Amino acid sequence: MHCGGEMGKNIDKSEWGFVWERFDGTMGQPREALLPSWNDWDQLVRPDPYDASRFEDAALALQRYNDKYCVASLALTGFTVMTFLRGFKNILEDLYFEREQVECLADLVFGFEEDVIHQLKGRGFDAVAFFDDWGTQTGLLISPVHWREVFKPRYLRQFALAHELGLDVYFHSCGQIGEIIPDLIEIGVDILNLSQPNLFDLVAIGEAYRGKVCFLCPISYQTTSLTGTKADIYRDAASLIQNLGTLHGGIIGYVEEYSSIGLSEENYWHCVNAFRDMGAYLPCSSNVLMEVRRA
Repeated sequence: MHCGGEMGKNIDKSEWGFVWERFDGTMGQPREALLPSWNDWDQLVRPDPYDASRFEDAALALQRYNDKYCVASLALTGFTVMTFLRGFKNILEDLYFEREQVECLADLVFGFEEDVIHQLKGRGFDAVAFFDDWGTQTGLLISPVHWREVFKPRYLRQFALAHELGLDVYFHSCGQIGEIIPDLIEIGVDILNLSQPNLFDLVAIGEAYRGKVCFLCPISYQTTSLTGTKADIYRDAASLIQNLGTLHGGIIGYVEEYSSIGLSEENYWHCVNAFRDMGAYLPCSSNVLMEVRRA
């Protein structure tokens, strides 16, 4: 359930003020940046994190799913929101030439999210979810040095707050983010959603991080889930479970209805059933049975 402001009843306009432009069934992109120049800083309005409507549907949903693991989603967060406000190209250049302004914008966005997180205590949530894309197909969007200097300390503060409130930290990122996986684990990510497992060496990732974080992964929705056969899909599910799972869990398989990017209903159900069929126990190469959390 969403507690942030990028989605909700008015899905075409963020509470930050940017308007979504869509040409298909996907989420789309902001039509234009709200901060095309730093001279416009005074025109940028911080949303009200204490808007009473933010949790108006949460109580009923939590009551309905009171026996489930419930995650409070902040929707799109952090750097992603910053790119929407300032513009993607602009913010990348600003990291080199306008560092002080970037830090101010980061404080504004991350601080707003912290104010929302503070309100989650006692509402019945088990975790809080951050959605911040950091990867291209081959590596990070920015240098690891800039990531560690500007963003890592702010994530650390957010994640520590979540843990103080008794919440697990769920972190989503598309792309190849292998360079910062150890940093994310170090600062407190409990559930790491690698949305494009096809970009990773799963054997190496498993050897390095299995048991240190709970991975949440789909069957690749760039490759196998779209164009693969049933056998291909089951093979990829087995690889995720064998490489990322442990005797005590460690891997959650999930499936989304990505018809907008070509996922057929047949392959959707192959993905669901692959995780269901293999989700309790799966023999691995060492003849040890891996217990795996079901989707």
